[in-house]
Amino acid sequence: MLSPPASSAAAFSISAPSPPTSSICNASRGRISFGGGEKRTTAKNRGCISWTVSAATPADMAADSGSALSSKLAPLEAVLFDIDGTLVDSDPIHFCAFRDLLQQVGFNEGVPITEEFYSATISGGHNDDLARALFPDMDHEKAMKFMDDKEAFFRKLAPGQLKPVDGLQDLCKWIEGRNLKRAAVTNAPRANAELILSLLGLTDFFPVLIIGSECDRAKPFPDPYLKALELINASPDHTIIFEDSASGIRAGVAAGVPVVGLTTGNPEKALNDAGASLLIKDFQDPKLLSMLEEIDPTAVEAKG
Repeated sequence: MLSPPASSAAAFSISAPSPPTSSICNASRGRISFGGGEKRTTAKNRGCISWTVSAATPADMAADSGSALSSKLAPLEAVLFDIDGTLVDSDPIHFCAFRDLLQQVGFNEGVPITEEFYSATISGGHNDDLARALFPDMDHEKAMKFMDDKEAFFRKLAPGQLKPVDGLQDLCKWIEGRNLKRAAVTNAPRANAELILSLLGLTDFFPVLIIGSECDRAKPFPDPYLKALELINASPDHTIIFEDSASGIRAGVAAGVPVVGLTTGNPEKALNDAGASLLIKDFQDPKLLSMLEEIDPTAVEAKG
């Protein structure tokens, strides 16, 4: 097992974490229940979009920020998705993998990292950057070997634990029904991204998959999102991005695209500070459903 130099452990001052438990990776999350199909909107009857019973909330409950964003985006042309923490709440599994392996190599003198440290320092980062940040005094090749081991551990844990974020399947049906352009854009290694999309049954849903390490620069630089826009031939003025990390939100904002932030694992303040135009808890959030109603290309066409 990889052993970092002693100085690498001392390079961080981490608050005392809670004792590690297996519940982070093994806790029961409950089976997600997607209700009946979506209710299509028409010019005659344009009630708030509602594709699950739990999301059937009046449109006037949505935040004003969603309406402001809608007026700029309509009609919607394309949707870009991050993967980890956006399509699936995978951060608890990534945290578990990092926590266990970092402890094994003696990082921070063997004291387990906290979820707060993971959120602030690791979540959404590109592996090359994380290797340098976590092990600044280690040979980079050895540091990257640690990252590769961590990703392999994640892929071992993921199949039995990954669940889609609530409302994802119905949102995908809504996007398909309107023939919107789409792409998945991630800093994750290709093997991770392809595994997650396969487990979710979304491999064919995304005609384009952009990997940060395969671009000139990964997130938080805009390159991955700019590449996606180019490949699907979409205008940033009529595209939205779904992201869960500050790094990803910064990348989307830098690409000139409004970003909807998901609060699946990172603090709302961090997402707002990064430039998110709207925050939602999941894809059933009434604020999102109200916004989609306003930028629905079929509804905009009917109004015109």
